[in-house]
Amino acid sequence: MPGGTRRAAEEGLRPRLEALRELIALSRSRLEGPVLDEAGRVLEAADERYRLSGEHTVVALAGATGSGKSSLFNALAGAVRSEVGARRPTTAEPVACVWSGGRPGAEGLLRRLGVPVHRRHTAQSGPELSGLVLLDLPDHDSSATVHREQVDRLLKLVDAVIWVVDPEKYADAVLHERYLRPLAGYAEVTFVVLNQVDRLPGDAADQVVDDLRRLLDEDGLALGEHGEPGATVLALSAATGEGVAELREALAHFVAERGAADRRLAADVDAAAERLRPVYVAESRVGLTGRAREEFEDRLAEAVGAVATGRTAERDWLRHAERACGSPWSQLRSGRKGRGARRTAVATAAGEPVATDRARIAPPRTGAGRGGAGHTGAGDGGAGHGGMDARGAGAVRTGGGEGDAGGASVPAPGHGSGSGPRTGPGSGPGTSAGTDGGTRADATTGAGNGSRTGARAGTGSGPVGGQAARPMVEQAVRAVAAEAARGLPVPWAQAVREAAVRGADGLPEALDAVAAEAEEALRRGPEARPRWWTVAAALQGLLFVFQVVGVLWLVGAVTGVTPAAEWPAGLLPAVVGSVGGPALTWLCGALARGPARRYGQDAERRLREAAAGRGRARVLEPVAAELLRYREVRERYAVASGA
Repeated sequence: MPGGTRRAAEEGLRPRLEALRELIALSRSRLEGPVLDEAGRVLEAADERYRLSGEHTVVALAGATGSGKSSLFNALAGAVRSEVGARRPTTAEPVACVWSGGRPGAEGLLRRLGVPVHRRHTAQSGPELSGLVLLDLPDHDSSATVHREQVDRLLKLVDAVIWVVDPEKYADAVLHERYLRPLAGYAEVTFVVLNQVDRLPGDAADQVVDDLRRLLDEDGLALGEHGEPGATVLALSAATGEGVAELREALAHFVAERGAADRRLAADVDAAAERLRPVYVAESRVGLTGRAREEFEDRLAEAVGAVATGRTAERDWLRHAERACGSPWSQLRSGRKGRGARRTAVATAAGEPVATDRARIAPPRTGAGRGGAGHTGAGDGGAGHGGMDARGAGAVRTGGGEGDAGGASVPAPGHGSGSGPRTGPGSGPGTSAGTDGGTRADATTGAGNGSRTGARAGTGSGPVGGQAARPMVEQAVRAVAAEAARGLPVPWAQAVREAAVRGADGLPEALDAVAAEAEEALRRGPEARPRWWTVAAALQGLLFVFQVVGVLWLVGAVTGVTPAAEWPAGLLPAVVGSVGGPALTWLCGALARGPARRYGQDAERRLREAAAGRGRARVLEPVAAELLRYREVRERYAVASGA
């Protein structure tokens, strides 16, 4: 039965020790060495104790000067094994008495304890204490520092302690504050013995024991009463032998259980886990919520101008629809405007001054949303761009919002006003300037609501959009890192923030590349043209033929080429062609609004998803990895602490 009890206790403790070992290994890169050193010493002590005899229980007699430890030691040993005298301190070295009972292994324990060979004794009586290794320690309040150091060292190595107190010093502050209170978690392997009760008259001994119990309760030391686990409190007199038999019986039962070493080590693990609690236990539930992820992705989408890109794509689709379904006359006008835009772009790329009242602004690489502070192009008037793409009229688009031009080939009516040397179309004023150390000379006025900022010169100059978007990206990273670190213990919160900051390096450039890809997709235009565009173009051609034929017929009637009476025959096709063309153009524009809106929404969604993907790969995934690592160590801590 005793062996089975010990095996059960050991089997319950070993998973906790392994969990503590894994906990330390997982935490080395996150926590400073001193935080884990004490837990490491507990593991070393456990490994060393398990390598030695499990059939012996090491119990130490500890107490103050004059408490009668040595007298009690001799009474239990049945012979004078420890010197007793009036000189203080009497015990200078630990003394051991072993009840081997034929069990080997005690020598290894004594070597670990550092008991000198000449201080080791073997008991000749008391077979009921078989397996007990009893130590008599120096005084814990000795005037000799080396004695106090020996006591502190041995108290960490023994399996159980019998604190011997006397009626005069049982309430000593040193005993309670330095030993009993800090060791309250070791109650199951603690005995408190009131010695010298023969000096107390009448029922004074009971009163002192009651007061001693009160003090122990205030120390937080659980008392073993009514069958509950806890410290054992006894009153005896080593001089007269009163109560010694009761202590001997309690020790015999305690040693026979063979579980003291495991209970002591379990208390060591409990103490280590309690010290580690502040660095492993979160104040609240931790992790990134779906709302925090969405807000982070929304900020990145704002940084790359996803909304403005969607609006631009919608206007591009409408412009392409107008080109495909417009009358030949409107296409001729667009061609003339396109040639003018190309001349303007070439002149700008060459650095020549251009006088124009309408800016052809390249789509942004990255940028800010609605007038973000610290960004160019703030305000409802939108932002222009500090440069212009020189590839041609049909490819240059604004990145603005409401009221800005969908493209240079078909500029929207209306002009915005601004402070830059160029003005752009739109519904409100807005200015934009490059920000490399000052205002760029080619600052451009733009328009739009929530437009992006950026610069892309036809000569190949580098973008400044990443610089403009960096504050917004950094703000998004800080916000998501703060949300992820909320409630975490300080070391793990710091690790989460560091992971987010590392991921933020290069994120503006990655977003800049995403915006450039979206820009290129806009330049290519819709990949598939609806079939009804072809039908509308054919009808426009037919109406154009009607218009030309009708006009020629009327001219012939006026000039006499055809009979004058037949002019009504020419009027009908002329009217049908002249009215039908614009009407068909209007109808196509109305029909194109729905597909154009969907096309713009798809462009916005693709850019938003691409930006979110970069953010997840660079920031959210490293942060999630740190949170996962914390959950792993938190699970290991729960096992180690016995929770």
